[in-house]
Amino acid sequence: MNGMTDGKVQGTATGTPVSDGELREAIMRLKKEKNAVIMAHYYQRDEIQEIADRVGDSLALAQYAAETDADVIVMCGVHFMGETAKILCPSKKVLIPDADAGCSLADSCDPEEFARFIAEHPGHTVISYVNTSAAVKAHTDIVVTSGNARKIIDSLPADEKIIFGPDRNLGGYINSVTGRDMLLWPGACHVHDRFSLAGIEELRAKHPGAKVLVHPECRKPLQIIADKVGSTAALLDYARKSDAGEFIVVTESGILFEMRRECPGKVFIPAPAEDADCQCNMCEYMKLATLRKVYECLLSDKPEITVEEGLAEKALRPIRRMLELS
Repeated sequence: MNGMTDGKVQGTATGTPVSDGELREAIMRLKKEKNAVIMAHYYQRDEIQEIADRVGDSLALAQYAAETDADVIVMCGVHFMGETAKILCPSKKVLIPDADAGCSLADSCDPEEFARFIAEHPGHTVISYVNTSAAVKAHTDIVVTSGNARKIIDSLPADEKIIFGPDRNLGGYINSVTGRDMLLWPGACHVHDRFSLAGIEELRAKHPGAKVLVHPECRKPLQIIADKVGSTAALLDYARKSDAGEFIVVTESGILFEMRRECPGKVFIPAPAEDADCQCNMCEYMKLATLRKVYECLLSDKPEITVEEGLAEKALRPIRRMLELS
């Protein structure tokens, strides 16, 4: 699915056929007219990353949103990313190309159940991964990303009791590298949780010099065999600086576009998922955005992300704490 283009499409808001080239031109025109900025996660389709003003991981996108002087933000990612941008920029219009772009990890943490879990363990600092709804963030003391989680947790007193949610794999990894014993919410990303250890070992046998790059949302056995465990931005940085010529990439395959663009002389091999028919592992939600949808959301100013004011105020505090500590 990654790298696919829309080709010739019907049914745009103007009712006229629009080629890929015409779509790009129309997007650039509308962006200028509306003082809009397009932000895209590394897991987006290639053609979405190509037209984006800013491409990054969750932390970078939050920082970009907090700093932009644009009137309109088009967040090419998933719903919680749009919420985070809206919380940080309440006066700006935040659009998302497809309203159905959810997140399995965010969905694994129900706000009411999480609140009960917190109540059952009083006296704990609550740390939530950014991959959560605004309602979960509202129950949180500090938000973290995979890129800054260790730094932020290391900044807290060694004896501080911590609840970490919702990703059990990331939380387990942070426990292992910091010596903490955080209480973990049992959530997971359906993409990172299904990578095949056997498939990766098979790739290593075929490419003995390849470095294995693993996202911390993956299961512990995959973390153990990694040459580098880190966020998408950290994995990209490692590949950029490494003397190795081949890399087995154990995260959503959209990141390969930026890796290949920044490191044209190197080979990046996507790791397979368990029971997959192909050597790939993609997030279907991240791939919902298309050129046509970006064009139509700019044209119509929808789907628009809104967050209730009281909820936004509660969720803003832990996000600001993250940005301060980052």
